[in-house]
Amino acid sequence: MSKLVKPHGGGPLKPLLLSGPALEAERTRARGLPLIPVSSREKGDLLMLGIGGFTPLDGFMTHADWQNVCDRYTLASGVFWPIPITLSAAQPVADTLKLNSDVALADGETGEILATMTITEKYVIDKAHECKSVFKTTDIAHPGVRMVMDQAEVNLAGPVRVLSQGGFPEKYGAMYMTPAQTRAVFDANGWTTVAAFQTRNPMHRSHEYLAKVAIEVCDGVLVHSLLGNLKPGDIPADVRTRAIAVLIEKYFVQKTVVQSGYPLDMRYAGPREALLHAVFRQNYGCSHLIVGRDHAGVGKYYGPFDAHAIFDEIPHGALETKPIKMGLTFWCHRCAGMASGRTCPHDEKDQLQVSGTQLRQWLSEGHPVPAEFSRPEVLEVLRAYYATLG
Repeated sequence: MSKLVKPHGGGPLKPLLLSGPALEAERTRARGLPLIPVSSREKGDLLMLGIGGFTPLDGFMTHADWQNVCDRYTLASGVFWPIPITLSAAQPVADTLKLNSDVALADGETGEILATMTITEKYVIDKAHECKSVFKTTDIAHPGVRMVMDQAEVNLAGPVRVLSQGGFPEKYGAMYMTPAQTRAVFDANGWTTVAAFQTRNPMHRSHEYLAKVAIEVCDGVLVHSLLGNLKPGDIPADVRTRAIAVLIEKYFVQKTVVQSGYPLDMRYAGPREALLHAVFRQNYGCSHLIVGRDHAGVGKYYGPFDAHAIFDEIPHGALETKPIKMGLTFWCHRCAGMASGRTCPHDEKDQLQVSGTQLRQWLSEGHPVPAEFSRPEVLEVLRAYYATLG
């Protein structure tokens, strides 16, 4: 009997990916259905529905769900949920679709049929309202706001039957695991408490420090890399995961860390996205989520610790997965090691504080990177990548 946290919503995992004869039959049927292209963000959401990462959802949200999520952090059923999971279609296309009819959902870039869906509702949303609720801004320069504003005019709601994992298992192999698979690994390791470390960047010394702090209080850590799309200039997932793998191999005790990835795009929703990260990490079997400085942020749209505060604002019991709130971490020259504002009494002049943005700039311009900021084996992987950029 597993002692891990229960999936979100209290029931079993709810993967919507078909298999065996049912999968082949639905693929055949899908070829005869009207085709709706999905965006990269919608594809990621669809794949998470398929593998059970978005348990207990059974498809794309209704208008009542959308409204409740925006305004009250819950589905219409009352289950906690922090960010709308929606599908849109152009008005002329939506006008041709009848309620309770089926459509096929295809990757907008490759044309691969990813799922079928029964349309139970068509509705129009106030995009500005969603942006204000989720991103705290309607500034079109915010990449998440742009995603919402670029959506087609009509949202389609209804249950889905997922037919593909979008090529992620083939590309990433054993490192790409479903919630059922990570839970099996945790159980096999004898873990009952697991901290998720969310990352869209290679891990530098501060990230290493955060993971090791979590290992001191939990049985293990899931280093969980976002494998979907990022903003321009970010380091590709295959490079990041190689850099993380060498860090784990060289600097962590064996069987204290599992590295895996998940298929979402970043929304850059800051505090709200931190809550979504906790929701689906609960489905992956994680009892805790490491929440650092400016978690899931971008630019200066959120305060550095807004993602800490939001966990205190949601109803008690909304999530089983709890935050491990970590402040600013840095290398202190006087302490001669990694430290934080809670452990280091020294002045800023003694601290090495560097952002991921600064690291990418150093690497792209060929500047040396201090050993106190990143491990040499990690830098070797990253420098090899930047050398290919010319």
